[in-house]
Amino acid sequence: MTTTTISPARHRSLGDHTWQDHAVCQSTEYNAVDPETFFPEPDETDKITAAKSLCGQCPVRRTCLDAALEAGDAHGIRGGMTEEERQPLHEKVASRLDYSRVNETVAGRDVHLTKAERRAVVHAAYRHGLSEERLAWLLKITEEHAQKLYRETRRALRNRGLEQTAKTTSPPETEVQHLDRDAFGTAA
Repeated sequence: MTTTTISPARHRSLGDHTWQDHAVCQSTEYNAVDPETFFPEPDETDKITAAKSLCGQCPVRRTCLDAALEAGDAHGIRGGMTEEERQPLHEKVASRLDYSRVNETVAGRDVHLTKAERRAVVHAAYRHGLSEERLAWLLKITEEHAQKLYRETRRALRNRGLEQTAKTTSPPETEVQHLDRDAFGTAA
């Protein structure tokens, strides 16, 4: 499981594309940017260098990269990385566990979450004593599903507690008596 420690100050909300307005790659009347620069062929090193140079100046580069990874966008230069450079990240994004995303979700923001992050939200919500109704709202699920997730969490925590108890308490030592033929006595 991949845990992220360096993350943007504020994660992109579900359906939020306003970050694109702050991107350096957006062409304006004062800054004309050719969009084709960000879709070079593999042998067009000048275009790749130019695109990466622009990305290096971009205030939303990390958000752009996250959006590309979350959407499975494998084309062009996004977040300052080429398609080939992003490929290993695409493979790992499903198992990403970024606790800043989890914390923002528990605080009530609609953030893109991986399966691992959704499990962490359930655990954090349970630990914080959030209601099943609140969990349902946070994860956009039914209350019945939230109840099921809390039951599974309670069961997992109980089983973990039982396993830890079993490991810390050793079995009582008993004397093993070896019985020989004389210990059984003789028939009368």
